[in-house]
Amino acid sequence: MADLQAELAGVRAELRGTVRGEVGFDVTSRALMTMDASNYRRVPLGVVAPRDADDVAATLAACRAHGVPVVARGGGTSIAGQATGTGVVLDFTRHMDGLVSLDPESRTAVVQPGLILDRLQQAAAPHGLRFGPDPSTHSRCTLGGMIGNNSCGSHSVAWGTTADSVSELSVTTARGDRLRLGRDWSGAPEGLRPLIEGELARLRTGFPDLPRRISGYALDALLPENGADVARSFCGSEGTLGIVTEAVVRLVEAPRARALAVLGYADESAAAEAAAGLLAHGPLTVEGMAADLVRSTADLPRGGAWLFVETGGDTAAEARTRAETIVRAADVLDSLVVTDPSGQRALWRIREDASGTATRMPDGSEAWPGWEDCAVPPAQLGAYLRDFRGLLTAHGLRGTPYGHFGDGCIHVRIDFDLLTEAGIARFRGFSEELAELVTAHGGSLSGEHGDGQARAELLPRMYGAEMVTLFERAKGVWDPDDLLNPGMLVRPAPLDTNLRFSVLPRKPVDVVFGYPADGGDFSAAVRRCVGVAKCRTPEAAGASVMCPSFRATGEEEHSTRGRARLLHEMLAGELVTDGWRSTEVRDALDLCLSCKGCRTDCPVGVDMATYKAEFLHHHYEGRRRPAAHYAMGWLPRWLRLVARTRTAWLVNSLASVRPLAAVAKRLGGIAAEREIPRVAGTTFTRAWRRGLRKGAKTPGRGQVFLWPDTFTEHLSPTVGLAAVRVLEAAGLEVLPVTAGKPVCCGLTYVSTGQLDRAREVMRGTLDAMSGLLEGAPHVVVLEPSCAAALRTDLPELLPDDPRAARLSTAVLTFAEALERLAPDWTPPRIDRPAAGQTHCHQHAVLGDTPDRRLREAAGLTGELAGGCCGLAGNFGFEKGHFEVSATCAEERLLPSVRQAPEDAVILADGFSCRTQLEQLAGVRGRHLAEVLAEALEGEGR
Repeated sequence: MADLQAELAGVRAELRGTVRGEVGFDVTSRALMTMDASNYRRVPLGVVAPRDADDVAATLAACRAHGVPVVARGGGTSIAGQATGTGVVLDFTRHMDGLVSLDPESRTAVVQPGLILDRLQQAAAPHGLRFGPDPSTHSRCTLGGMIGNNSCGSHSVAWGTTADSVSELSVTTARGDRLRLGRDWSGAPEGLRPLIEGELARLRTGFPDLPRRISGYALDALLPENGADVARSFCGSEGTLGIVTEAVVRLVEAPRARALAVLGYADESAAAEAAAGLLAHGPLTVEGMAADLVRSTADLPRGGAWLFVETGGDTAAEARTRAETIVRAADVLDSLVVTDPSGQRALWRIREDASGTATRMPDGSEAWPGWEDCAVPPAQLGAYLRDFRGLLTAHGLRGTPYGHFGDGCIHVRIDFDLLTEAGIARFRGFSEELAELVTAHGGSLSGEHGDGQARAELLPRMYGAEMVTLFERAKGVWDPDDLLNPGMLVRPAPLDTNLRFSVLPRKPVDVVFGYPADGGDFSAAVRRCVGVAKCRTPEAAGASVMCPSFRATGEEEHSTRGRARLLHEMLAGELVTDGWRSTEVRDALDLCLSCKGCRTDCPVGVDMATYKAEFLHHHYEGRRRPAAHYAMGWLPRWLRLVARTRTAWLVNSLASVRPLAAVAKRLGGIAAEREIPRVAGTTFTRAWRRGLRKGAKTPGRGQVFLWPDTFTEHLSPTVGLAAVRVLEAAGLEVLPVTAGKPVCCGLTYVSTGQLDRAREVMRGTLDAMSGLLEGAPHVVVLEPSCAAALRTDLPELLPDDPRAARLSTAVLTFAEALERLAPDWTPPRIDRPAAGQTHCHQHAVLGDTPDRRLREAAGLTGELAGGCCGLAGNFGFEKGHFEVSATCAEERLLPSVRQAPEDAVILADGFSCRTQLEQLAGVRGRHLAEVLAEALEGEGR
């Protein structure tokens, strides 16, 4: 052990002395890299983020001197385990992530390995160009990772694999040689050419002929008739031969217009049988998926499975004509042709999210990769799928295939039991039989994601022992010391070892939340994160929210995946050894805004806001908390005290005196940059009782009970009064929730992890409402975060109290109440553009479809921005969070407001959003209820 520690200290010191990039041997850096998107886990010694090729060479030299393996890593979305290792991980996403140049004339680009694919696409688009391959992880996968896996994506029927798009590669070998790989043996290491020329016959006959052969080394690319292309041969080598530091890639002309034909079939076998016949029509994609992977089939044609067939053209009419030709040629139950770009994006999101939704079976049980991407000749796909289904049944397993039907490549997650010895034995037995089945159909064990540890052990079944020996000899030429990613592709570790689940506790962890979707098991909740890394997308798209802190910092530990990895290691107890007291986990969760965006945007429904609250509860149990937890976590209590003593004027006066405010903020753990919001002189309920409300004009549509949330009650009473005005104008009788008894959703206690106090507050609320809840009330909650807390946190913290479930189902948003209870009411016409942001909790938990319809009916045009405002309740007020909070606001909210027309209505239903707008932009945002109430006054209604 002493020798090992000395060796570790030696390599760490040498790396820190020779590498200009970051060198991390700390617990957090290592914990973040233990897993990719596969079933496997390995704990690295350290992580290096190189700044350039010199740093890569220095890292290799230090690791070679100390006998430490090196693993190259891009976005960490590999399915087969090849982005994990026990040595030093090279993380290219921090610095070596640039687009060096783009030449529209030659249709080439020079890229660094950490460049995210979407950024290359964005740079190429103005020139009418694109990079052909496009995996579903295109928003976060890197070019280096794509080269390592020879990635493909949905457009491979038109533009092939990454190897088809690579022209030259700059590679550093394990022994420090810098090579420029290309055709005609360019850059070949010494000894490679004689090895290949001595095996020409074997290479000409030993590889299956199919478009998606990714398994093994592509040594046939070195045949003279194939141009002796060393760069092409290197693609798909999974970081085992050399380290890519730069690449010249070819671009293709992007169609000016596209159409998407969605073809409905009875099942996936029928869709698979049809796919090969469509290739003659020159489609850009032929993708397939079944109904089990779709959250809602409302936007899809009739059927149990679908083909997504994209066509291109110079005009929308030409693209549509080609799509309609394919529809006529296909034997379908039903079909849909979409030319609208936004409609196509919405449909493609259904397909792209399959990689995450596939991780859960329809009944909620877990499913895992391992046989994620086998490929067979397209004409064999239907027969293969029938045999595949039969094999699943024989082993008592379930899985729903989807993927690149036009190329014969199938993705599937299977409900393997990887937690017990019997389940793991079944996993091995199934894997061995499936390898035989794929080979019998002339296929490849991998059609996209590579072999890694998941399939490399079975390569002899596909290629035979002699070809695999040739692979080993080729590896020896490139990397004679076996320094690079050992255990992958050749001389692999057994496929049923290093499983990431083996280190997790077998008994459920004692927790506070109910975790109903995970059987009450916190470990199962953490296992939800399978590493597809949608949370690492550097730019939010559409209405999406996840993950604002990652986009603000660019650091893995501040992504949903990074936090889930640290929680996994906390439960494992091997690397993070102090459990709930872990400072590493605490620090990673510190910048989580609890926006709940991951609850909806994550394809597998990770809910990091809940995990954070759970962790904080245990972390500070029996210990003094940060001052902000008392100042803002107890906010409802302090504000009720102010209201009871009628001292709002005094609080506001003191807060306006800067020296006094500075002291108060320092004592309360509040960021110095923040202004303390003003407390209303008169609470909402007090103003309401004074008779400020007006009678309903058309009574008789029923009753609603208005929830006096903390923010409306004490900080924005005008919102409550406006809502009463509008609801009554719609013919609804508006009543208070309780007769003077305080109620609270517990949100501020939940977000600061004070869960015992939260449950106490919630039980008090249920007691105060017990009589009301015996009926079937409609409870209107104006503050989205409070409505979300009542919908989700309340029943999950009090799962055994039936009153919690009744209140949860009774909650309506303002727009939901009007749509459901006054469907024939016509709102006043405003006829102005609207700008602002949909509240993150509204997006994640409540949904905003009724709000969209209400805005449309009122003539409020334009889309509200997605993302998160960055204030997020207590988060943006806490000391140390201001910079990240402001960065989040600058991502989408503030630009949308600055770019809005002068007459635009600035909408912000959440108090946090309105506060952020006021404090950072000097703009007054308004709740939709306020805007409608003002319009009613103008109309004299």
